[in-house]
This record gives sequence, structure tokens and C-alpha cells, in this order.
Amino acid sequence: VKENLSYEEVPVEILDRQVKKLRIKEFASVKVLWRNHLVEGATWEAEADMMSRFPHLFPSTPTLA
Repeated sequence: VKENLSYEEVPVEILDRQVKKLRIKEFASVKVLWRNHLVEGATWEAEADMMSRFPHLFPSTPTLA
């Protein structure tokens, strides 16, 4: 808890992934379980944003030879 009584939410685990298709674009989202929240409190977040901020949550994919 910071001096202004705020705190940073920390993601614990990626629970699910979905891709929504619009006419031209696709948007990938991940369902994130946050620390100190129940599974029911998990939220859908943009996958690209979560990957850039919390890369440790995403398993590395092996490269094909």
C-alpha cells in the first residue's frame, strides 16, 4: 500500500484466451486472475498489453527447426 492508499494489482495466472473477429481485424484477449481476487473476479484484458507488461505469464513457444 502506497502513501496515497493505493496499491498495484499483480496478475497471477492466465486462465483463458479468446480471439474476437470483426470484419477486418482480430482482437486477442486473455482472462487474467489477479492476486487477492477470486476466480470470479478475473478480467478480460488485451493479450498484447499483458504480454508486454507481464511476459512471465506467457510460456515461451519453442521454435520449429
